[in-house]
Amino acid sequence: MPDVTFTVDGKKLTAPAGTLLIEACRQAGIEIPAFCYYPGLSLQAACRMCVVRQEKVPKLQTACTTTVAEGQVFVTESPEIAQARKATIELLLGNHPLDCPVCDAGGECELQDMTFKYGAGESLYVEAKQHREEQQWSPAVFFDRPRCILCYRCVRMCGEGMDVWALGIQNRGASAIIAPNGGDHLDCEQCGMCIDACPVGALTSGTYRYKTRPWEMNHVSTVCTHCGDGCKVTLGIRQANDGSEIIRADNRDKSGINGDFLCAKGRFGFDFVESKDRIAKPLVRNAAGKLEPATWEHAIRTVAKNFKEIRDSKGGISIGVIGSNTTTNEENYLLQKFARTVLGTNNIDHIRSTDYAAFARAMAGNEHRAASLRDTQTAKAVLIIGGNPTEEHPLLAWNLRTNFRHNAVRIYIATDSPIKLERQARQALLLPLEGYEAFAGFLNGDEKALEKTAETDAFKAAIDAEESLLVIFGEEYRSNAVQALVQWGLKKPGVTFAYLGDYANSRGAADMGLYPDLLPGYIPVAAPGAFAEEYPNLPAQPGLDSLAMLEAAGTGSLSALYVVGSDPVEAYGVDPASFKNTFLVVQDLFLTDTAKLADVVLPSASLYEKTGTVTNSYGDVLLAKKAADKAGIKPDFEILVRLAGALGHDVKKLVPFGNTNGVSADLGQSRGAQSGEADRHAVWLTAQGLEPKLSPFDPLAVLDEIERLIPSYKLDRLNLFTGNDVATQPGFVPVSNIAPASARDIILPAHDGLFTSGVLGAHTAALVELNAYQQEPAAEVAAD
Repeated sequence: MPDVTFTVDGKKLTAPAGTLLIEACRQAGIEIPAFCYYPGLSLQAACRMCVVRQEKVPKLQTACTTTVAEGQVFVTESPEIAQARKATIELLLGNHPLDCPVCDAGGECELQDMTFKYGAGESLYVEAKQHREEQQWSPAVFFDRPRCILCYRCVRMCGEGMDVWALGIQNRGASAIIAPNGGDHLDCEQCGMCIDACPVGALTSGTYRYKTRPWEMNHVSTVCTHCGDGCKVTLGIRQANDGSEIIRADNRDKSGINGDFLCAKGRFGFDFVESKDRIAKPLVRNAAGKLEPATWEHAIRTVAKNFKEIRDSKGGISIGVIGSNTTTNEENYLLQKFARTVLGTNNIDHIRSTDYAAFARAMAGNEHRAASLRDTQTAKAVLIIGGNPTEEHPLLAWNLRTNFRHNAVRIYIATDSPIKLERQARQALLLPLEGYEAFAGFLNGDEKALEKTAETDAFKAAIDAEESLLVIFGEEYRSNAVQALVQWGLKKPGVTFAYLGDYANSRGAADMGLYPDLLPGYIPVAAPGAFAEEYPNLPAQPGLDSLAMLEAAGTGSLSALYVVGSDPVEAYGVDPASFKNTFLVVQDLFLTDTAKLADVVLPSASLYEKTGTVTNSYGDVLLAKKAADKAGIKPDFEILVRLAGALGHDVKKLVPFGNTNGVSADLGQSRGAQSGEADRHAVWLTAQGLEPKLSPFDPLAVLDEIERLIPSYKLDRLNLFTGNDVATQPGFVPVSNIAPASARDIILPAHDGLFTSGVLGAHTAALVELNAYQQEPAAEVAAD
């Protein structure tokens, strides 16, 4: 649409024709109050708070439904408008309880803010207020009916945004109320989006209600630790006796890759941090064969002594390392560097949920053909092959639904079972259970790959007709099947790809080189390039994969195994007797099946308790910031550095720290009145790579090395360190560097749903309760 010029409060503004006045004003820094308006949802015009005066129009107009045109003149603040807004607030307060001191929304309530601004300090009503008891609609959502101002945000969010339609409106006029369509309970995905959309305290969270006040918390924006979408989550932190605790999770600042969206795991799945099952002290197996608490110094010495003896007597080949899908990029990079340069072994792997090595191999040399998650918001056509985004990648499903509502994206789905997104799909094709590899052949022109029907012909014709297509696929494709699918797409100039993984940093674990035959950036161990100079004494032969390491432990040829943030015993169903002759060290949050067999257990920090970067399924790098803190635990990064030091390794060769780059360090002295200025300077220095690295425990020192050595990780640091996502490109991997495909398929997809998240989900009380609630009929509660 062409730009038009119009006047607001005497200021000339420009915006595309047809833009809503309320949005045009907000973009120009002019705030117009509104209760019912919510960006991205349908227009309601129910609250009448956004009224403005338009020149030559006799009545006040609602800014949320008025579109701008050339030459219009508006007034947004005047005594007339202030009186109209004050009268609206008086009506809303007529039956609104005056319980701000105990309301969860107190201090963050839009009605409270508008009451202060427009001064509706007295009421013309003398009738008694109608009280109703608070209702529990689910373990996650509570409803306080007298507080509701009937803005209908929750109804539209649940229906339009989530495509669930669990909320509706009962009765008409003054008797209208918001009610769940399930009668007295919510039959929905328990995302809690209705809670965040509510402008008052009518809808409250089961994990946060009546626990604290907003001003008693610090708010830290970090990355959700559950699925591979990489949502930003804002954690409300309060001081506790043993550190600091997480009280609330939301994303009301809307600044992340996920906008305002969070699923149930992001919003309610944080209490694992305070779980009574957390390991709070190192554990060392005593002479009687039992794990007992020990000091960090004793535990580190024990591990280092045994690793050194085994390495020096039997060689690094007798030691194995299994990494994690949930630790940061810096920790994953440091872990494989520790294994290769300190322990002297290429026996390094992780429990792979997706074959990202095959994806990098297929994409090598084809730049700008990998899609960012943000591309799903604007893509013109999308092909989903396998999986169920609603359950496994909720943000992807949210983006596709939003794109469908706003831009009419054409969605094509090929799965082996029906999924919810078929409601928005233009065409859906039901594949045989093991038909995904055949489907890739079908796309490549093999008409015999699938049974020929009118439906398959129409589906392929529609796909072939798309000039711009985003192909999204998951773990159903691996090894050569990935190659076949990508080769089909690369023949068409407008096709891009996204390969979905399960966990918060599954992609990062692969990118950072947690492979026995691949270095960071998918560089083959046999042709290390720049790594040969960076990594002294790098073993030349590829090592054992995770399954081979477990088999070697069973045969006695693997003398030590170091497991970080993984549970291979549970994942692979390993016989506990396999480790009887193996010195086993486990570094984790909980006493997993593997940790129960360990000789030494080291308690590590979760993603919410450390700083670093992660890479989501789409290759977008995101910054995680330390929010919570718990006494007795340490980040994996620090543990690795301490272990290297105890093994006698030069820590400066492991972590490039100590170079101040000529910049004087700010060790916290420039606080107080100048703290904001100092913080802005720190962001710029960090973005330019000029900040001093004074500590071996500083993950950013390793990030410098990652950027220098991995071709696809040339990051826009200013964007990254101001909280935005930065895309990487697997196509930057040179074709000549790609190793051949592995002969063995060891991919283990998790298929976690909305309320499960591996070990973390099992120790998150809120998710366990929600999962049980979804499986059984909800208990009846009193209804009006």
